[in-house]
Amino acid sequence: MKILLIDDEKSLVKGLKSSLEFQGFDVDTAFSGSEALAKFNANEYDFIILDLMLPQIDGMSLCRMFREKSDVPIIMLTARDHYLDRIAGLDTGADDYVTKPFNTMELIARIRAVHRRVYGSKKASGTIVQGPLELDTDLQKIRVGSREVPLTAKEFSLLELLMKNPGRIFSREKLFELVWGEEGLDTRTIDVHIRNIREKIEDDPSNPVYIITKWGSGYYFRKGDKDNV
Repeated sequence: MKILLIDDEKSLVKGLKSSLEFQGFDVDTAFSGSEALAKFNANEYDFIILDLMLPQIDGMSLCRMFREKSDVPIIMLTARDHYLDRIAGLDTGADDYVTKPFNTMELIARIRAVHRRVYGSKKASGTIVQGPLELDTDLQKIRVGSREVPLTAKEFSLLELLMKNPGRIFSREKLFELVWGEEGLDTRTIDVHIRNIREKIEDDPSNPVYIITKWGSGYYFRKGDKDNV
């Protein structure tokens, strides 16, 4: 699991990063809101630990920005323990709220619990719905409105990965690695498959509303109903 740890207390970050890495997590760090936002936009994360009080962009605002692009699990980590702060954090989009000082092992247990709850529910559900697109992971079928669309196995796997992570940008190399199970050397293969998928699910493949190209970064699935895009 790749975690983005965001906090301006450098001593806390150093110690927590070490503990998380000892538990097998891959940890990236940021010490301000603007640095965190830049890293979030440039990388792919499975989990975010977010301090509420940050310089430049506060944690609440940052959480809203993350939620506009991704449903990545977020734990807010803060010294503010008033119940109204906890409610505001959860309403903003955080999945859990931990106050300082905290027990590191309890935090790690919460990370794993939230991760199981978020990703486990996605895996348990046989249907993923995004706007008029309905993907049945059990039957390996995709419908666009009332129309069933035939996809190859690799096309289905690519679309499933993107639909399960709306708003998350995947590089071509990462898509190849996750779908083909090997190092992403032939990235042109991804472009060909994405083009084929667009031709099958988009009304206008030259102006896609579902699978979007992030120039210089890769591809992502646009979150929300296409009618509201």
